[in-house]
Amino acid sequence: MNILYLLIPIGLIILGAAIWLFIWAVRSGQYEDLEGPAHRILMDDDDPMIPENAAKKAREKKQQE
Repeated sequence: MNILYLLIPIGLIILGAAIWLFIWAVRSGQYEDLEGPAHRILMDDDDPMIPENAAKKAREKKQQE
């Protein structure tokens, strides 16, 4: 029973710290862009995967314009 006098305040301190950290994260903008990283991985440039002759043709076409 005496341990409750120690565990309850410690638990409340930890709870208060967790709430404070959550409020700090929201105010600092940590949750503003939740979809950006998910879309960014899909829009990855794969330039090294392009065959050399296709890359040369693309450069030549760009120079002609």
